[in-house]
Amino acid sequence: MAHPGVLHRYTSKLVAFEHTPSPCHSASTLQDPSTLNTLLWVGGLGDGLLTVDYPTAIAKSLPPNWRLAHVVLTSAYNGWATGSLKRDAEELGKAVVYFRELRGNGKVVLMGHSTGCQDLMEYIVGAGHEARPTVNGMVLQAGVSDREALVQELHPEVYNSTVELAQQMLKEGRQNDILPRNDASKAFGSAMTAYRWLSLASPDKNGDDDYFSSDLDDEKLASTFGKIVKETPVMFLFSGSDEHVPGFVDKKGLVERWTGFVRRGGGVVDEDDGGVVEGASHNLNGDGEAVVGDLVKRVLAFLGRVGEDRPDWEPGSKLN
Repeated sequence: MAHPGVLHRYTSKLVAFEHTPSPCHSASTLQDPSTLNTLLWVGGLGDGLLTVDYPTAIAKSLPPNWRLAHVVLTSAYNGWATGSLKRDAEELGKAVVYFRELRGNGKVVLMGHSTGCQDLMEYIVGAGHEARPTVNGMVLQAGVSDREALVQELHPEVYNSTVELAQQMLKEGRQNDILPRNDASKAFGSAMTAYRWLSLASPDKNGDDDYFSSDLDDEKLASTFGKIVKETPVMFLFSGSDEHVPGFVDKKGLVERWTGFVRRGGGVVDEDDGGVVEGASHNLNGDGEAVVGDLVKRVLAFLGRVGEDRPDWEPGSKLN
């Protein structure tokens, strides 16, 4: 199936695919291209162009003054296995600069799926975030704990032995060497460096990728969610039937906990449109039309509020 759109080269080797707007948005309804707003979508581990279906549904439903572009990072497909969130954030910054320059007066909002949520958190609050181009909002869809998913899926012996091997490689300065293939790499579908395994498996709860685990302490969450500034409104979309989330996780309670830290830090959260998307799987591929429609409706509502600079988004305005 062909997907019409524009392929932007935002660096010499990296591209972003912008979906063509709905046919109902005729040329007469479109405003000055320099004032168009852009939703930059970032996928998760193993994702590439069009591997997740719902961004296409969002793109088809956007109002005339918004466009959705899928940012392809070096970590796309299997590139994540030898990469890092730091590299992803640096590349994402280049995409933001590109679209800022292309549409000087338009807003730029980031939307992450799965590990794409970790990329967004790294971009907004990670080391060096002060120097990165600002964005007007972010949507975190299916931000989950890789550690909790791995512990659920892998035999304890496999998890622990892989951790021990990776830690030994790290001590020897071989963090960028590839781990031997075993059941852990099969779980991810790719061989990976010792560093990336430890970042994802996070045995000491300090892995670079460990933003969304349900057992992180208050100090950790205050240093991440609590640092999201009010100029970047955030919306959490947690899949209600996410197959990668263990049954013991209180999804609604976890979103409320993250929200509390954002607000106590002075940030802004869209609680009206965000929350648990009932019936949604991790990436919504194959989910029913009503479930996908629910997610699309929430995203459109968030973008509408960002575009209008809604005054009711004052920090703490919805804190109970």
